Amino acid sequence: MSDSSKKSAGRRRVAVWSAFGLAMAAAAGHVPAALAGATFKIDDTKWVSVGAGLRTSFGASEDTAGRPGGEKWATDFNLNNLRLYMNAQLHKYIKLEFNTECANCFEGGGEMRILDGIAKFEFNDYANVWAGRQLVPEGRIEMNGPFYSATFEPFKTPFEPSDSSIAHYLPGPDAGTFGRDEGVNIWGAAFDGHLKYVFGAFEGLNHGSGTANADGNLLYATRIAYNILNVEKAPGYYTGGTAYGADGDVLTVAGFGQYQEDGTGSFEHPGNVLLVGGDAKFEKVFGNGGVLTANGEYKHFGISYSNGTPLPGDTNNFTVGGGAGGLARGFEGDAVTGNLLYLIPAKIGIGQFQPYVMYTEVMSEGGMDQSEYEGGVNYIIDGHNARISLLWQGGDLSGGGGIWNPTANGNFVNAIKLGVQLQI
Repeated sequence: MSDSSKKSAGRRRVAVWSAFGLAMAAAAGHVPAALAGATFKIDDTKWVSVGAGLRTSFGASEDTAGRPGGEKWATDFNLNNLRLYMNAQLHKYIKLEFNTECANCFEGGGEMRILDGIAKFEFNDYANVWAGRQLVPEGRIEMNGPFYSATFEPFKTPFEPSDSSIAHYLPGPDAGTFGRDEGVNIWGAAFDGHLKYVFGAFEGLNHGSGTANADGNLLYATRIAYNILNVEKAPGYYTGGTAYGADGDVLTVAGFGQYQEDGTGSFEHPGNVLLVGGDAKFEKVFGNGGVLTANGEYKHFGISYSNGTPLPGDTNNFTVGGGAGGLARGFEGDAVTGNLLYLIPAKIGIGQFQPYVMYTEVMSEGGMDQSEYEGGVNYIIDGHNARISLLWQGGDLSGGGGIWNPTANGNFVNAIKLGVQLQI
């Protein structure tokens, strides 16, 4: 087998890690193939790979327990994610990916749901086709997913439509789950892998009688990234928040967008959804083995209503971009988030410490601006496969850390959290 064929086979084996979170996992390309779960070889072209991932946490949040105005801290144990991964190669050019997620496990119950179900036709570096339930192209944080982000709680900005259904318990029409939707992606790379691109068409907000998308318009999405320095080794169109230096020096810039006609609102007052943004990642490996990582992302959410804004009594009101089911319209505005991390080269015990800072601001059109500061330290035992995170959050973003909350009252709230991530 040639060196290029060996590398290609390695990328296919590690594809078992692709999954998202609030959600989504991605960017397993820098993980050695030997660590990518268990791989069972059938013959020279056929194999099956299986794996699993778990994220669990404890949190304490200020002034969110007891009677209104009280000083008690609310405490909570969570099972953030529980995923099973399966990948297979059926033919030289045909692969299969099947992943599951325990939906709403943090509520004490939950059930296993299909996360990804993808038929993959991979022909060459330039053009490949994935069909089925899969990640809708978006910004880096969304493409990282929870398991391959640089921090334990990466999702701070309003969600895209394909995140909305389960994540916010919305009734009525469906527009996807965990950042996934049914559709097709065409992706590839050029200029020795430095230019990576993906174009997709998805179901988006379901069409049908009484819904905003009565005509059955598709959702279109794209992401185009350019690796200025070394090429990141993430498989497919996936990304990673950090490679812990395994990719060498990295500087990648990207632009992304999503659009669906009549993708939100109500039957009486449909609205066109437009999401555009850009992101950048910088990673520098120093001579002493230390690794500096920086991520930044900007998003703009726009909605144009053809017949005025929805009313509370409209049929099948549907929200996008975060919020509660009672809202008659989706999020409109801008959001920025960024983090800065440094992996200390010295090994202490069985791992390395990685202190970091993070900032997020959400600027709602016609609403209250919200922000959050975060500082913490990751203890890296085995890259993304074994990591412990201790962090502090402060701000009014969601009343204690987390995703944008349109009902937040503007009070500055502190939260302390401890998270554990394991996968094989």
